[in-house]
Amino acid sequence: MLDIEVIEDPAAAEASLDPIRTRILQELAEPGSATQLAVKVGLPRQKINYHLKALERHGLVELVEERKKGNVTERVLRATAASYLISPVALASVAPDPRRFSDRFSAFWLLALAARTVQEMGKLIAGAAADKKKLASFAIDGEITFRSAADRAAFAEELGVAVTRLVDKYHRGGPGASSETASGARKHRLVVVLHPALKTNTRHSPEKEQDND
Repeated sequence: MLDIEVIEDPAAAEASLDPIRTRILQELAEPGSATQLAVKVGLPRQKINYHLKALERHGLVELVEERKKGNVTERVLRATAASYLISPVALASVAPDPRRFSDRFSAFWLLALAARTVQEMGKLIAGAAADKKKLASFAIDGEITFRSAADRAAFAEELGVAVTRLVDKYHRGGPGASSETASGARKHRLVVVLHPALKTNTRHSPEKEQDND
């Protein structure tokens, strides 16, 4: 079972968004049968079987074992992942494209970059799982409080300079090296984002998130 599975197929995405099927996927973090699920979800076993067949058809649940109980064979299934995330690929015709934007201060470009990250990481994770290899990745998540918008702008500028310096140092193995000829060279994606943290315990209001400069 994967920790997170990225859904790319539109039909599978549609199937996963059904509230009953979402509940079934949640319950199937641990293997279970239609009979067991019927008790937990509060629906007839026949309806549970209908939803299970749809989820299995789209590769969201998998067969663990079959148990013989008299003349009946009980199928035990489990979700293919602990969590699911729908890739922008599922909405390919309207998915955001980072190439449409070029403004590093644009919130829409940030969203487009995040969407691309989900898309690419989904494919990389699936490939690594198929090859039974560990995927090399790195991320930093934290919060910083600025005294003013000026401090935030200064921080962003210094961060950009620092990242550029590191890229210049390590890109293609250092000055003079060639990424095409360097042994073991592998291109990597680097994305750095900075955005306001959501306010907690208050109803979100775009006006309240703006700076009063």
